[in-house]
Amino acid sequence: MERHESSTARTPTNSLVVKRRTKSRSYRQSYQSCFGAGSRLGLTPALTARRFNTSRRAPKSHNITDKVNAEQLALLVKTEWQLSYVTPLYRFRHTQLKSYSRQLSAFIAAEKQQGLAVEVEGPQGGVRVSFSVVQGMVEAVDDAETVLIQIHSKPLFARQDEPQKSVWSGWLTCINGNPDYLHSLPEDFVCLPLFCSSGPENLTTVVKSWFQQNFDCYFGPLEISHTSLQWLVALWTNCHTESSIQHLKMIWTLPVAPPLQITYTVNPQDAWELWSSVRKAPQEENKAGKEVEEDSIDIEEVMSFIQALKSHFYRHFRLDLSAGSLNQVSTALGSAKYSGRIKISNSKYMITTLTLLTECALLKMPI
Repeated sequence: MERHESSTARTPTNSLVVKRRTKSRSYRQSYQSCFGAGSRLGLTPALTARRFNTSRRAPKSHNITDKVNAEQLALLVKTEWQLSYVTPLYRFRHTQLKSYSRQLSAFIAAEKQQGLAVEVEGPQGGVRVSFSVVQGMVEAVDDAETVLIQIHSKPLFARQDEPQKSVWSGWLTCINGNPDYLHSLPEDFVCLPLFCSSGPENLTTVVKSWFQQNFDCYFGPLEISHTSLQWLVALWTNCHTESSIQHLKMIWTLPVAPPLQITYTVNPQDAWELWSSVRKAPQEENKAGKEVEEDSIDIEEVMSFIQALKSHFYRHFRLDLSAGSLNQVSTALGSAKYSGRIKISNSKYMITTLTLLTECALLKMPI
């Protein structure tokens, strides 16, 4: 399969591999980059002027199984991932992934040899790291290609002929990244703002440390905000006629002492009918006098849907969910938690979910 043309644009082949920096220098540059001072990247006004989108395209089914390697897709789907945001990578090259695999393997071995808490079993030097491009996991021309990282190791008492097993996985992606921001970046920077990891936390820390030292970047936690969770409730419910959501389950927390956690499960057909009742007609004019596009969903519809769900709950239980916050949502298409954990269960709509998460990551970056 041909590689997406954005890979060439975002990762020039005539650049050298970045030399490893000292830890103190890397952290100093990364810390400074949070405030736009002393970093190679500096300030990017295009980002700081942005706000969370108040309208987005309605989800459409994407048959990405024709474009993405089946083994890679099987890993991305069904696994629960912990989210982080990462600032643009300085001189990261998709053409150097084999070299990065060797470098990160050596880095992990060195950390383990120094007695640091790296939970990798097996003999010294028995760690294997693989970087690979997830071909086809791009949506817009400016998106850099998704990169998958896997760490393999043998169990401590494994037989000699026993193969290594994956002990940690992570990937960096940018799906429908904001073009104004991407175009504002200097040529030497590659933007893969969404980082997803699965495995021991200390291995995640080591991988992030290696990236920070080599690409002058900074990682931060990415929560899925109350508003983003509400968007997912609407976006996933909108898919029900094409792919049954099977259930709409929400977990709310009310600020009482002790905090009250409420699990609210809605029948999928009831959820769909309620959602349909608040959807605007394709040519209906909104308050600003603009026509509503047929394939778009705006924030007013999302808020109306959430309010209708709250009102339905209040009629039955006399509890007002408006006083609380939405912490978790799940359907057959996936699940998401405020803590920044996401699970995509249906590959047909993962582009819609990753577009929203990419936007969240870009807005969280402190540059």
